[in-house]
Amino acid sequence: MGQNVLITGAAGYIGGSVLAEFVSRTSGSIPTAKINAAVRSEDQVQSLSGLGVNVIQLDLSEEADVLETILRNDIDIVLLASDAKALTGSQSSVTTLFSEEGGWIYGEVRDTDSIFEKEKELGESHPVRQTNIVVVEEASRQGVASYNLAIPTVSDGRGSGECRKLSVSIPQYVRTSIKHKTVYRFDKDGVSSSATLVGGKSQCTNTNQSPPAAHISDLTALYALLVEKIIQQEPFPSGKNGYYFAMAHRAPWWDVMDGIAKSLHARGLVDEDRVQVWQSDKMAAEYLGFPELYVRAMGTSTGELVPVNANRLGWEPKWDKERFLESIDDEVQAVLELDTVKATVFDALKTPSA
Repeated sequence: MGQNVLITGAAGYIGGSVLAEFVSRTSGSIPTAKINAAVRSEDQVQSLSGLGVNVIQLDLSEEADVLETILRNDIDIVLLASDAKALTGSQSSVTTLFSEEGGWIYGEVRDTDSIFEKEKELGESHPVRQTNIVVVEEASRQGVASYNLAIPTVSDGRGSGECRKLSVSIPQYVRTSIKHKTVYRFDKDGVSSSATLVGGKSQCTNTNQSPPAAHISDLTALYALLVEKIIQQEPFPSGKNGYYFAMAHRAPWWDVMDGIAKSLHARGLVDEDRVQVWQSDKMAAEYLGFPELYVRAMGTSTGELVPVNANRLGWEPKWDKERFLESIDDEVQAVLELDTVKATVFDALKTPSA
């Protein structure tokens, strides 16, 4: 018997692309499921109405409405692909939580490590970390499985959904560069220091730990893989052990900014093809519209992340660092063609003073 799947944020970049991936499937377990898509507005309902799925207008902040929707539609699996932060299902976290800039103090981390216990030790100072903890604990109390996909801040590629087709990070750098006629970068390019013991003396070495990244097509493939295995009732790590780093490769920020500068300068949209350094984190936050508290983590995060769980499931990303860097001009062109949505999922993280 097919199961009922609810995708939240189905008009967004990731949620919409996941929905498109599911709708396009003609084999496997996903076509046997009834797909429900949660969106915020009536316009979004109309945009998705021709996909052959049950589109639901839903405010995820209204707990009673969410519960009623789940019960009325007999939902079995929930995919939290929205900026609100999982019944059996998966939620989207972010990989920056596991970087030094994101408050991670434990160094190298595999998604097979005891991450939940470490997040508990760090406390709930970060709103996404707080969500991770709440989801695992509440799912355990309710007797359902939960899975946590840590999504890279650098998610690239044109979305395949009906509404939002652009990610957040790179498009915002492109917009900001055009507005100020200059491409900026941070003074750090994702290089982390590590100490090794040589001849009885500690020596400090630098290792290239650029931010994790993944193409949108690889992300949707991972979501589909997880849901296929849930529907088929295959046993795989969940709850406290159910962390999955959706990391296909790394994205060296300075190379990315150089690519953006060359692309925009060739189009006459910035004054120089050289990249300048932000004068301060405050300047970066003001120009980009990102919360100052997290802007450095979002723009320089390193993180010694080692993805294991997703690969064990059989995830095989098609994109690597070289292919990503070669596509920067396409990323710029996508912003120029598709930039109709200026809202950012990071608005919810801004403090009143930001």
